[in-house]
Amino acid sequence: MDYLKKASKTAATGERDVRDTVQSILDEIEAGGDDAARRYAAKFDGFEGEIVVSAEERAAASGKVSQKLKDDILFARDNVRRFAEQQRASLRDTEYEVVEGLIAGQKQIPVSAAGCYAPGGRYSHVASAIMTVTTAKVAGVPHVTACSPPKPGEGMNPAILYALDVCGADTILNLGGVQGIAAMAFGLFGTPPARVLAGPGNQFVAEAKRILFGRVGIDMFAGPTESMVIADKTADPVIVAWDLVGQAEHGYNSPVWLISTDLELAKEVEKLVPMFIQELPELNRENAVRAWDEYGEIIVAKDRDEAAKISDEYASEHLQVQADDLDWWLANLQNYGSLFLGEETTVAYGDKCSGTNHVLPTKGAAHYTGGLSVGKFIKTVTWQRSTREANRSIGQACARISRLEGMEGHARTADVRLAKYFPGENFDLSAAD
Repeated sequence: MDYLKKASKTAATGERDVRDTVQSILDEIEAGGDDAARRYAAKFDGFEGEIVVSAEERAAASGKVSQKLKDDILFARDNVRRFAEQQRASLRDTEYEVVEGLIAGQKQIPVSAAGCYAPGGRYSHVASAIMTVTTAKVAGVPHVTACSPPKPGEGMNPAILYALDVCGADTILNLGGVQGIAAMAFGLFGTPPARVLAGPGNQFVAEAKRILFGRVGIDMFAGPTESMVIADKTADPVIVAWDLVGQAEHGYNSPVWLISTDLELAKEVEKLVPMFIQELPELNRENAVRAWDEYGEIIVAKDRDEAAKISDEYASEHLQVQADDLDWWLANLQNYGSLFLGEETTVAYGDKCSGTNHVLPTKGAAHYTGGLSVGKFIKTVTWQRSTREANRSIGQACARISRLEGMEGHARTADVRLAKYFPGENFDLSAAD
């Protein structure tokens, strides 16, 4: 493995400690309720209008969005819904007779309420509104509260509002940042407290979710978005370069990486990326320049086995493969948030409309988790039922193991059943050696 280009920074470089700031905001909003959340909306977003979006405002948003955009939003929603429905169908209630007379099972129960965050700052993330709310509703969540940052005197972006509405959000709040997360978690403005929070956001949103985790569930700890492309000699360097540039525009600290088994292709991509970045609009260009200069990498691997090994070590959020024998890569790659196989697909498809979710693990979290799915909004709980006869084996084993652990009270709960169900019988209930 050789680096043709090595990053000077990583996703963790320069992280500011915002915990104290976020914690103080959460504490103040929890204590002050709706009024405190309104104060922060005025302070950070310059918004002093109604927080809860009315039915009239929802309907009005449709008139502010072109039919072409509405069609695209509905297309994306339907794709996300269909894929989520397949995920939901794979989560089944089951039961099994573990030993004769003892039946154990599991049930899939949606959480009672969810909170979905759609960023609306630097970019208006219509897709995040679609991905989070649609998935929660397919999971069967009875009440979904959604929020997005409003603009002074206007409220949230009409396209985001339209998307939240048509995807099924039960309550929509004109709130962004920590105050939005707090309102959903604490059940402000007449909403039920969210049991799961989902959706991307800036470092303050991410930190608020991190602090609240445990009290509520969250989709994942997320950092700056990141993407990797694996390419061999068959890849088109122009497409590879644009796929890297397309992800670098997310932000100044968004890593993009190329692993190539072909040195000539790697060199060509290295030449093209800076050129393509210059074609972007100003804000996007500024983000992409810094992301590529400070976080971009090009790695040359000796063969596909080494490329796959390197990729698994990085565990990137998005992983594209533009190489021969796609089935081999699908079978052998293990660590990624979402995988895009072949030149014909790209991360942007998954980000916007193809159906798979774009809320994905970053900063190595793909080593242990996947992205947002219906399962994030569903509790897999267990149950059991036993006959009296089954207590003969279960009760004895439980009593002996409990006494070995020094938990006499546990043991007695088994003893009392054995004595009732099998009067006159003697059992060896002493601690196992």
